[in-house]
Amino acid sequence: MAALAEEQTEVAVKLEPEGPPTLLPPQAGDGAGEGGGGTTNNGPNGGGGNVAASSSAGGDGGTPKPSVAVSTVAPAGAAPVPVAAPEAGAPHDRQTLLAVLQFLRQSNLREAEEALRREARLLEEAVAGSGALGEADGANAEAAGALLSRVTASAPGPVALDPPGTGASGAAAVSGSATAPAAPGKVGNVAVEDQPDVSAVLSAYNQQGDPTMYEEYYSGLKHFIECSLDCHRAELSQLFYPLFVHMYLELVYNQHENEAKSFFEKFHGDQECYYQDDLRVLSSLTKKEHMKGNETMLDFRTSKFVLRISRDSYQLLKRHLQEKQNNQIWNIVQEHLYIDIFDGMPRSKQQIDAMVGSLAGEAKREANKSKVFFGLLKEPEIEVPLDDEDEEGENEEGKPKKKKPKKDSIGSKSKKQDPNAPPQNRIPLPELKDSDKLDKIMNMKETTKRVRLGPDCLPSICFYTFLNAYQGLTAVDVTDDSSLIAGGFADSTVRVWSVTPKKLRSVKQAADKESDDVLERIMDEKTASELKILYGHSGPVYGASFSPDRNYLLSSSEDGTVRLWSLQTFTCLVGYKGHNYPVWDTQFSPYGYYFVSGGHDRVARLWATDHYQPLRIFAGHLADVNCTRFHPNSNYVATGSADRTVRLWDVLNGNCVRVFTGHKGPIHSLTFSPNGRFLATGATDGRVLLWDIGHGLMVGELKGHTDTVCSLRFSRDGEILASGSMDNTVRLWDAVKAFEDLETDDFTTATGHINLPENSQELLLGTYMTKSTPVVHLHFTRRNLVLAAGAYSPQ
Repeated sequence: MAALAEEQTEVAVKLEPEGPPTLLPPQAGDGAGEGGGGTTNNGPNGGGGNVAASSSAGGDGGTPKPSVAVSTVAPAGAAPVPVAAPEAGAPHDRQTLLAVLQFLRQSNLREAEEALRREARLLEEAVAGSGALGEADGANAEAAGALLSRVTASAPGPVALDPPGTGASGAAAVSGSATAPAAPGKVGNVAVEDQPDVSAVLSAYNQQGDPTMYEEYYSGLKHFIECSLDCHRAELSQLFYPLFVHMYLELVYNQHENEAKSFFEKFHGDQECYYQDDLRVLSSLTKKEHMKGNETMLDFRTSKFVLRISRDSYQLLKRHLQEKQNNQIWNIVQEHLYIDIFDGMPRSKQQIDAMVGSLAGEAKREANKSKVFFGLLKEPEIEVPLDDEDEEGENEEGKPKKKKPKKDSIGSKSKKQDPNAPPQNRIPLPELKDSDKLDKIMNMKETTKRVRLGPDCLPSICFYTFLNAYQGLTAVDVTDDSSLIAGGFADSTVRVWSVTPKKLRSVKQAADKESDDVLERIMDEKTASELKILYGHSGPVYGASFSPDRNYLLSSSEDGTVRLWSLQTFTCLVGYKGHNYPVWDTQFSPYGYYFVSGGHDRVARLWATDHYQPLRIFAGHLADVNCTRFHPNSNYVATGSADRTVRLWDVLNGNCVRVFTGHKGPIHSLTFSPNGRFLATGATDGRVLLWDIGHGLMVGELKGHTDTVCSLRFSRDGEILASGSMDNTVRLWDAVKAFEDLETDDFTTATGHINLPENSQELLLGTYMTKSTPVVHLHFTRRNLVLAAGAYSPQ
């Protein structure tokens, strides 16, 4: 493998119209040191393959057929050298070729595989004989397996985001471990991170010891940990769960079914309560055949379980396993666990419990080290005109008085650039239209009448109850100006209500337009109503989001599509098809134009309204993406998943820049604080966790809800956090107190843990119960009134 330090393999897959496969010449600027910024996963030797795929529209409209080019990339500065057909005797070339062929076979690129095999003059038997890389014998196959597991795919640099309105581009930048299949014909720049072949993964279980000794090995370790000092016991106890799972799977894979059953029954009761759901899945895997297609099992195999342990505790464990010559457990620790060792005092049980619980253990500390621009973008300077009609009635002295503080507050925002803000042009954002400017002016006027909230001044809550919904309400959203409310329903409809006296009017038919005022002329009074029903989806609607300018509404459904509706004509404008499975959530960017969706296929996708294919695919979660949220500066997207982690993604390059673990159940709600510094997340475990985005740390835990937290919102000035839950309550929390005096010093950041306050009840400002209505959505109006919504569910 030393040779990999000098050479990288680059595979370019290009979808072309019907025709013979062609070999593409190496691209200029594809050298290892050039074209930086791509989402590549560099292995320990510094090399890592690049796979670039781009969809070419046009041609004769025939079925796209993939063609492949393989070029060996020399070190930076050297010219790329085309690959010669490797001789059968050249072991390095052969293992490289086998890895590439295996990758193509996995990706169902049969024709490309055939073309490459013909080009390399490899016999069918030679490749078939290699079989699954992990099961083939000899050093070549092992090396090829290692190489394959490091194949990453990405363009030499990330795909640039088109400025709004520049037309459709069919490219997507993908980052993270792509666990989900990409939709056919929508292959973008796909990054596959550490995703080894299934057979190779399972064959790791071949080197097993005496099956009758497994219980003794585990009992011995358990006895050692339970008898160790208190300070080490809590940390070392983290080993129980991953070791239990791997030892059980090893027994099952090697067909020692009775020993596996006995092992499971003896020790599954010792595991932490928050792993019960995973253990239920594990208990159903009793035969080797069951393991092949089980997603949970494969997730556990392909991603190393991360444990964060102090150096002292780690040395203690190592010494014990070496003394006892307990190679079986030591092999599992080496092969399947990632131990993140830190210097300093061991963590307490409370600190560990706050951070663990996700499908793949804790986040590595390196995962939260990259810089995040969490500041807000500079507000555009807008002159606030004096309204003759609105303010004529008020005394003349009132006008300048009212205007001055407005100018100051807006001015201070725009003149002082936030040091943590991204550059203004980091991603292309749509220009403000005149209607947007008018809306901003209205917003500024509302802001002057906003109530300052705090422990002594709590907001009023206005609750919208959906009656006779028959458990069919699945999504709710409210416009920023609180004039419209939309509901997504299980009967596949989207319903939009006006919550002001102003009725909903759609545009007239072409023949009916006659009046002096254009808007009056085109709006049809005859069809005005308080409710409009939008038909188009073919499954329950799980997500809804209004555009900031209130002209559009997004909805996502079980049918795998996201639809964009016009609120002028109340018709569907576009159906975005990219997800292969139900889409659980969708949300517009605070600036409009971009939106994000997340679904059962475990990926989130970034779209622009004028592109029919996604601009970015954020892959890395190990289970469904349940909720999505844009950062206030629109440069980042947060996703919450059923794998019990929250990830923060960079819109510019598709990279995952933060991984937050700590929830004990699937995550169902996310919200950013108005200043962009903090993130609040809610899950089925009933806890609300608070995160410092800049430092990548958990800084608070709010306990009180007894069921899933479905909705979270900060007040407009960020002083209060409201949480709504399936336990039929809305709770208000003191956000100022929660975030003040944070210990984000160097030591805390280095070790990645923080001392959370014992009691979150002192942060709870109020609990408001409904009779029997789960709280599905929360919204703060511009004047800080809380609007809550949910469907009444009779007992």
